Amino acid sequence: MKLSEKFNELFKSAYELGIEEIEVFVQTSEDFSVKIYEKEIDKYSLSEEFGISVRGKYNNKMGYAYSEKFEEDDIQLLVKSVQENALIIDSEDEYEIYGGSEEYKEIETYNSSLDQVNQQDKIDLAKELELEIYRIDSRVKKVNYSLYGEGNGKTILKNTKGLELKEKSNMAYLYASIIIEDGEGSKTASKHQINNDFSKFDYKKLAKDVVNEGVSKIGSKPVSTGNYEIILRNDAMGDLFSTFLSNFSAENVQKDLSALKGKIGELIASEKITLIDNPHMINGIASKAYDGEGVATKSKKIIENGVLKTYFHNLKTAKKDGIKTTGNAYKSSYKGTLGIAPSNLYIQSGDLKLEEMISEVKNGLVITDLSGLHSGVNSLSGQFSLLAEGFYFENGDIVHPVNQITIAGNFYDLIKDIKIIGSDLEFGMPSGGSWIGTPSIAIGKLMVAGE
Repeated sequence: MKLSEKFNELFKSAYELGIEEIEVFVQTSEDFSVKIYEKEIDKYSLSEEFGISVRGKYNNKMGYAYSEKFEEDDIQLLVKSVQENALIIDSEDEYEIYGGSEEYKEIETYNSSLDQVNQQDKIDLAKELELEIYRIDSRVKKVNYSLYGEGNGKTILKNTKGLELKEKSNMAYLYASIIIEDGEGSKTASKHQINNDFSKFDYKKLAKDVVNEGVSKIGSKPVSTGNYEIILRNDAMGDLFSTFLSNFSAENVQKDLSALKGKIGELIASEKITLIDNPHMINGIASKAYDGEGVATKSKKIIENGVLKTYFHNLKTAKKDGIKTTGNAYKSSYKGTLGIAPSNLYIQSGDLKLEEMISEVKNGLVITDLSGLHSGVNSLSGQFSLLAEGFYFENGDIVHPVNQITIAGNFYDLIKDIKIIGSDLEFGMPSGGSWIGTPSIAIGKLMVAGE
């Protein structure tokens, strides 16, 4: 039986059980990764996955079911599970099966050339990365990770309202993690590149970047306890910002789990801050034409010149607030229920390079690494206390690297106190369907606990 015939049989079976509306989500994926250690393959993984999820309205409740198989014998089991699960739901939330948008933007999320690259070439790339790292500096004690990974996936979203959408995407990453030994102790550093065009990977640049990062930490020492002007480098700012991202979800707002409840139209950050969610970004890792419910996506400003313009909405949360969805419904996999997530989310860049920001601020600390983001942060209150590393600078010049310090403050005060936004916008590794990017940001003073 063809896939289209299975869909029709499923819809027919659902109708016979009294399920009013039904939607199927089919996901197939292939993942490959190789880790090199001391010139040899340390770990190798090649996997394929198929899954289908079904959700449908029965007695005005939405039931869910999923399976790793979709043969004729599975159809009855799936629709019966949807019916049974709907019967035990006690939530009063109203869910909707979406009939489709008028127009969907054409977005290139799949690069066929990546799949055509010989697997040995991918392994060799990871090997060359490790070798290059050792070539650059004799102080590299160990390359923890020289890793190449990639994944590609296909999805089909189809329902009884006539919606049928298909998406195909792929991406790859090159990652390095090292240990530098300088006689005083060990320093760690890691860097990555991410793309869906194999020809754009530059292992020599990645090797140079990660070694420079590690070497720059040699001679690290704490600073005296006190209040310091702070520059959060792009990667550190990205890590901190991601920790508070859940506050922008309308679902959390409606559950009283967000500090931003009731703040639409208010100045919540420095007027220098504009936060953009752009699912149509060219070469965006999280670019997509439609969200997890089949709603056409659109670019939007979440914060504009410091003013909160909107939360992230799906159909359910938008209906509660009496507005249109923002197209941010997210389904992590066929096993997961619908949630909310941004796509390519970033703080709009400023004009100054990091070096120019240091010259402008003159005296303070550049924070490059933060630890304890899960335990040292209260997302609701905004309070944080985090282990940090970075550099101390005076009169616009770096004096020495810094470690064994703790920075403490309040995130919501921090984003109001932004003085300078850098030009060095950088995106981290994608997570939870999102790709988060931030430039370096200079804020006012934070309390620093040192020696």
